[in-house]
Amino acid sequence: MLSPIDIKNVIQKNMQCEVVEVKGDDGAHFEAIIVSNIFENMSSVKQHQAVYKALDGMMKEEIHALSIKTFTTLQWEEFKMERNNDYRR
Repeated sequence: MLSPIDIKNVIQKNMQCEVVEVKGDDGAHFEAIIVSNIFENMSSVKQHQAVYKALDGMMKEEIHALSIKTFTTLQWEEFKMERNNDYRR
């Protein structure tokens, strides 16, 4: 059975990333956050295609569903600040 760590390792091996977080507990459905500056000036579709490419065919065979959130480093820092501000309210 596939684990979140397996997916994280494949993404990190095949893509330059600052942060990779993968969650999922049933072996088939996962959520991933990927932070990479390669996403600069890319549309969301192109960003997701880059992640699928990094997964090296796993989407066809091993992963049933993957929810992807992509950020540049700057976007990630802004997202974390907004999230912290939400918790303080």
